[in-house]
Order: sequence, then structure tokens, then C-alpha cells
Amino acid sequence: MIKTKTKYINREISWLRFNERVLQECEDENVPLIERLRFLGIFSNNLDEFFKVRYATVKRIFEAGKSGKSVLGGEKAKDLLEEITKFVIEQQRKSVEILKKIENELEEQDIFLLNENELTEKQGEFVRKYFIQKVSPQLMTIILNDLAEFPMLKDTAAYLAIKMVLKSDDRTKRTYEKKEKRYALIEIPKGIDRFVVLPKEGNKNYIIILDDVIRYCMDSVFPMFDYKSISSHMIKITRDAELDIDNDLSKSFIEKIYSSVEHRKISDPVRFVYDKNIETDTLDFLKDKMGIEDADSVIPGGRYHNKRDYMGFPSLGREDLMYEKIAPLPVKGLPLEGSLLEKIAEKDYLQYTPYHTFSYVLKFLREAALDPKVKTIKITVYRLANDSQVAACLSNAVKNGKQVTLQIELRARFDEQANIRYAEELQAEGVKLIFGVPGLKVHSKICMIEREENGLIKRYGFISTGNFNESTARIYTDYTLFTANEPILKELNKVFDFFETTYKINKYRHLIVSPHYTKSFFKKLIQKEINNAKEGKEAYIKIKMNSFTSYKMIDMLYKASNAGVKIQLIVRGICCLIPGIKGMSENIEAISIVDKFLEHPRLFIFCNDGDPRVFISSADFMTRNLENRVEVGCPIYDEDVKNELIDTFEISWNDNVKARVFNEAQDNAYRVNNKPKLRSQFAMYDYYRDKLGSDIPTTTE
Repeated sequence: MIKTKTKYINREISWLRFNERVLQECEDENVPLIERLRFLGIFSNNLDEFFKVRYATVKRIFEAGKSGKSVLGGEKAKDLLEEITKFVIEQQRKSVEILKKIENELEEQDIFLLNENELTEKQGEFVRKYFIQKVSPQLMTIILNDLAEFPMLKDTAAYLAIKMVLKSDDRTKRTYEKKEKRYALIEIPKGIDRFVVLPKEGNKNYIIILDDVIRYCMDSVFPMFDYKSISSHMIKITRDAELDIDNDLSKSFIEKIYSSVEHRKISDPVRFVYDKNIETDTLDFLKDKMGIEDADSVIPGGRYHNKRDYMGFPSLGREDLMYEKIAPLPVKGLPLEGSLLEKIAEKDYLQYTPYHTFSYVLKFLREAALDPKVKTIKITVYRLANDSQVAACLSNAVKNGKQVTLQIELRARFDEQANIRYAEELQAEGVKLIFGVPGLKVHSKICMIEREENGLIKRYGFISTGNFNESTARIYTDYTLFTANEPILKELNKVFDFFETTYKINKYRHLIVSPHYTKSFFKKLIQKEINNAKEGKEAYIKIKMNSFTSYKMIDMLYKASNAGVKIQLIVRGICCLIPGIKGMSENIEAISIVDKFLEHPRLFIFCNDGDPRVFISSADFMTRNLENRVEVGCPIYDEDVKNELIDTFEISWNDNVKARVFNEAQDNAYRVNNKPKLRSQFAMYDYYRDKLGSDIPTTTE
């Protein structure tokens, strides 16, 4: 008998629970001190994106006069908005407490964060000079009282809300009669580091936040006003980030995306955060001018906002307060010297970043760009690094006479402008561009080359769970399979054909392709485990992914659980499934791992009556991945790679240091057992280092 009120956890609440796990890293005293500050930045950045996207979506449902219960896990949009706001207010309060505690611990390490009232005379001179030279030229300041229209605030910016109480001498009375209060806004410049390092004194390091540099020099900002008091408190807004793409047939797809991105700058605000110590009259003035109602998400916060900037907190040379850097390892049996293609022709290889070096992807593309026998390169791109070596390789290939086809997703959220820039640059170089599929995002991570060998075309390629981005490859864990398996690559070519002839739906015997086959394929595999369990055979399912929100797939796993299939889930982020409920999910266990690296791979293992079937994929079990995107999953046929992937799952599953247990209470409790301590990300590196034996490298990348 089911002993729970609901079958699913609401996805928005589950996401906030995930961000709470990030906040736990800020609290964890076993995490290096500066890294804890950086986790605080990640927590803040996550929350910003949540309001821009998920909260904005729920608000749209509510404002459309709909309850939204069918798409919001049974909750009404109005109730959910209130629940989210209450939840976030508590998280913000907790984050302020954590920050204060970290600052106290920093002082024990001779690192002092000073505000404008704590500077010595010498430090004050440094700050004034810094302000004049660096800050003042970039300062945007607006006097608000006499404006006919309130200025449009940016959702990526933080502002100091200023209130000046003017002196009431005769001159002031004549000039500002009945206007003894003046309000202004100062935009915190984004082109300057948020943390200003002051001159070191002995062993003591001093830092002042840019906001307080401005506060210290306020008399230089407003010399034209004779005020008797001035106060400043931070505010910021978050705007709806959904893209509203118009149907103007005269515009190119790039123009439509660019126009939609530009429209974000004036989209509706969905959150207003303010310093809880702001004066009531200043807050009322701002809310009135901005048209913000109390019913909106109005959230009191601390003295400083845009805490995402803590991701860039200065290291100060204190490597003892940061995670130890690891040297990315080579893949066993796959040297970076010589021809990569020759080695891949012999067998499949698995790259697991950041434990392995990302250089294999770049080496593959560079070799393809130069090899006279390579005729074509086809690749999908979702997110690229700011200064992408992948893009440089593709440009180089064109210059060497290769036919390069690039499917680039212009709607990759918050990377639209960067992808538009790359698209225009590469198109100018001669790369053939494909801009997605109508109604679908292309989220697959695939590459294929065609090489002429002995008068025939031989294919090579790689399929990944993550983006081809050398920057994020240092901090995201992701699998990439390098293969010359002809049946797989022949079908990979069909995927590229689909990008150009979208009306034609191909059939696949090997690849698992969304939106046409992924859901039905995995349902069949789950059903087979159910049938085996009913026949008394061994049956299990092991899945690692980012998020799990598809109710249809959840129901399939509930069905499998009730049939006796043992299910282990590792889900980093959102998980709408409730494990461990008698009569519904008693055979399901689920954990989340949040640690030094961001867990990003998708791995699927099915018992298959003792002969495991293993797959990697770009798709999570989310409706958008299963039905609204082009995703590619790949079977693992090489026995060495298959065993390696199973090993990596087991290492992650046995984590009892950074694993949190999913349960009905959603309390993010750490897994506790009597087994020896195992921190999976550290153990994973040891696993790959041990595989190398005497071939361990001695230098970092």
C-alpha cells in the first residue's frame, strides 16, 4: 500500500533542494575555505538562472489565468509562486549567515574583508586613487526624482540605491524647495573585478568589495549636492529570460534569435532583491516607480547582491585554501603522440573528463584538419569556450580544403550571443552551417569524419555526454566515446542528414535518437527487466544523469520496482521520483553527488539477464530531452569500455562522503554507513591513475 500523498516531487521545489546541496558545500568545513566562497557564487548564479527561467515560466502560467496543475506536479501556479518565494527567502537568510561565518574563518587565515568604515588612512588613500583611476570613468549614475520615466534596470547588474537628505540652508531651499530628499541609482560596473585587493601588510591580506569602494568615495560621486546625510543599499532585479521568437519571414534565423536575446533586456521583472536594512521610504519610492507589487517575488537580502561574483574570489596565492590541482590523465593505450585515428581504428576508447585530458577531442579535430585523406568533418555544437580551440580547428580544416558541416544551436540558453558570433565567424571562413530543426533544440554532442582509405570511405567519430568546451571540461565530468564502429557511424551520418532533411525520420538499430526513439527505447529496456524479474531472473537498472522529471519514465520505474527490479539512481539535480515508498518505489534507491566537479554524464546500465547493456547519452529523463530536442545515445559494444563505465558507476554509487540521499522528506541528508570513507570524485581519479600503472604523467596541463 502506498504511504505517500503524491507520486512526484514538484520539479521547481526539487531544483531548489538541489541548490540547497550547493549551499551545503559552502557550509562544509572540509571544503577549502576559498572554494566555499566560490560555491556561494555558484549558489547565487544558479538562483539567478532559476528565476529567469523556471520562476518566470510559472509566473507566465499564473498571469495567463491558468492553474497549471497538470504541468506543475499537481500544484497551482499561484501557490507554487508563494512557496518558492518563501523557500528562497529562507535560503537567502541562510546564505548571509554562512558568508559571515566564512569571513570570520578567513580572518583566522589573515584574510580580511573590509568595508568602507574600516579602512586605515593609508588604505583610504589607495582606495581613492583606485576609484579615480579605475572606477569613476565607468560609473553610471542616475538621479531619479525628476525623471519622467524610471530607467530600465538590467537583470545582470547590481545597483546601489542612494538616498540623500539635503541641508536646509537658504540656497538649498531655493533650489530644491520641498525636495529635501534626493534618490539616485549607481550601477556597479561589470568591467572591474568585484574584489579589490588592497596592499598587503606583513602576512595580512586585505580585500574591499567594489560596492564599498564606491561608498567610500560617495562625496566624489555627488559633489554638486550639499547633503547632511547619505545612505546606500543594494538592489537588483531578475528578468524573464524566455526567448519569444517572432514569425517574421523576412528575417533570418540568426536575426530572430538576436532580436529575442535583445528583448530580454526589457522583459518583465520576476524578482526584486533588496538589502533588508534599506530605509522604508527608499524601498517604497523604488517599488512605486518600478511598479513592483508586494505579490511579486520581493526578497530581502544582505548588504551585497550578485554573489555570483564570489566564483571569481581572488586566490591571493593561498593554494592551501583551494582544492589541489590535479593533472588530467591520458587515456590508457591512447597516446597523444602519433596518429589518433590509427589507434581508434583498432578499438574504442573512453575519455572521462576532467580525470582525462580534453586534449583528445582537440587532437582528433586537429589531425582531421590536416590529414590529406580526410574529406569531411561533421559536428554539432551546443556551447563553446570563450576562445574556442574547437572552433579554431574547424576553421583550420576549411583552410585545408575539408568540407566542414557545423550544426550550431543558436538557442542554447544564455549562450545565444556567443553562438551567433561563432556562427558568423565560421560561416565567413567557409564552414557550412545548419541552424537547428524547427521546433527542436539540437542538444546532441556528436562528431564524425570521413576519410578515404584504399579507395573507400572510412568513418571515425566521437559521441559525448557533454559540450565540446575545453573550459568546462576542467570542471564538468563527462564521457566521450571515440569509435570507428561502422554501424554506429553510419547511423551518426543519418542524424546529420536529418538536420538537413527534417521531414525524413530515419530508423536506427544502434543509436538512440530523440525525439523519435529515446523514450520508447528505454521503456522497452525497462519492460524487459520487469519481465525478467517476474521470471525469477536477476534484474536491475543503474542510471546516472543530471535531472529526472519525466512522469512517464518515473511511472515505468515505479512499475519496475513493484515487479522486484532493483534500481539505483544517481541524479545530480532535479529528481521528481520519490524512492523508498512501500508499494510504490521500495526497490528504488537514489542519491545526488555535489562535490568539487559538476557531475554531468548520462549513463544507463541494464542487467539484461546477466549480460549488461550499457549506454551513454546526451539526454536526461526530462520531457524536453525525450520529446523536444535532438539527442543521441550510444550503445557500448567494446567490452573494455563497457566494464570501465560500470566501474565508474559503482565508484560513484559507493560514495559516502558527498552523496546525499533522496527521500520523501527531501532533507538532503548525507549518506551514512559503516563502510570505509569513499569520496567518489577523488576515488575516480585514483582509479584512472592506477589503470595507467607506470605511465602516470608528471606534469599538469
